[in-house]
Amino acid sequence: MKITGSATLQAPAQRVWDRMLDPQALGRAIPGCEHLERTGPNEYRGTVTAGVGSIKGSFQGDVRLGDLRPAESLTMHAQGAGAPGTVNAEIGVRLKDLGDGRTELSYDAEAVVGGMVGGVGQRMLSGVARKMAGEFLGRLDEEVSTRAELSGAVPEQAEGPTAPAEPQASTVAPGPPRPHAPAAPAPAAAGGDGSAVFMRGALFGAAAALAGVVVGAWAGRGRRG
Repeated sequence: MKITGSATLQAPAQRVWDRMLDPQALGRAIPGCEHLERTGPNEYRGTVTAGVGSIKGSFQGDVRLGDLRPAESLTMHAQGAGAPGTVNAEIGVRLKDLGDGRTELSYDAEAVVGGMVGGVGQRMLSGVARKMAGEFLGRLDEEVSTRAELSGAVPEQAEGPTAPAEPQASTVAPGPPRPHAPAAPAPAAAGGDGSAVFMRGALFGAAAALAGVVVGAWAGRGRRG
C-alpha cells in the first residue's frame, strides 16, 4: 500500500523545523500519542491510541530514522503492532520553503499490513491513513502559525492576512476547536538532542496515521461482519 500527501503550512521552513524540535508542540500535534522513549541512536519506541467511531485500539511501534537533512528532509522506518494486526512502513518527509513565508510539507509512505487487516480493501485503508496524517498536519500548522502570533513573531516575507493551511493530496476538513492534548513526555536519555526530539515527533505523527490504518480496517471489518 502506497500513501502520499502534502500540505502548505503558514510559516517559513526554518520555523516549521524549529517548532518540530519543541517536544510540547509535538505533544499537542501528534494524534493519540501516549508514550515515547528513546531505545538507541535514532531509534524510538512509543504507544499510540487511535480509533474510528466507537472502536479504539492501542498500538506499540518501533521506529528508526535516517537520511537527516535539517529543515529539508528525513526518512522513517516504522513497525507497529496491535490486536487487529501489524504495519511495517517506510516514510519520507520533505520540507520546501516557498519563499513567501510558507512551507510545503510532503510525505510518501509504503506500508505492508498483516494479520486481520490483510483482507481489507486498500482504498479504505489509505483513506483512514490520509485522514490521520491530515489531522497531524493541521495541528502542526496551528503550532507554527498561531503560536508564532502569540509570541509576537511575524512570518518572514509574508504579506496580507494569514490564510488557513492548504491541504493538497491528503485533504482533511478542519474540525471544531478542541482542547490541546497533554504534551508527550521527553525521552529519558540524557543529552537533549534537538534533532532526536524532531525525529521522534515527526515519526510518531506518521505512526499515528499507520495506527489509523489498522484501527480503521478493524472497524470496517466489524461493520461488514
